[in-house]
Amino acid sequence: MKYVSASDILPEKLLREIQNYIHGKTLYIPAPKGCRKKWGHESGQREYLLNRNSEILKLFRQGMNVEQLASSYCLSHDSIKKIVYKAKA
Repeated sequence: MKYVSASDILPEKLLREIQNYIHGKTLYIPAPKGCRKKWGHESGQREYLLNRNSEILKLFRQGMNVEQLASSYCLSHDSIKKIVYKAKA
């Protein structure tokens, strides 16, 4: 999350009103309901993990075992099992 100074974006009157409640601290203002983005959407991490997991599943179906996949992707055996066995369910 990128830090933005309130004095750069808020009108002076609103800034003074907020300062009556809090000043000199970091304040998080959540997005309105319905406008929130899912985790990883902005950074592309969600898509990266979906692609990686699809590739792991494909290699598992082609015959690679859990140990080989764990070593290739630097993941634990349990992580690989979750990826490949979740797809079967």
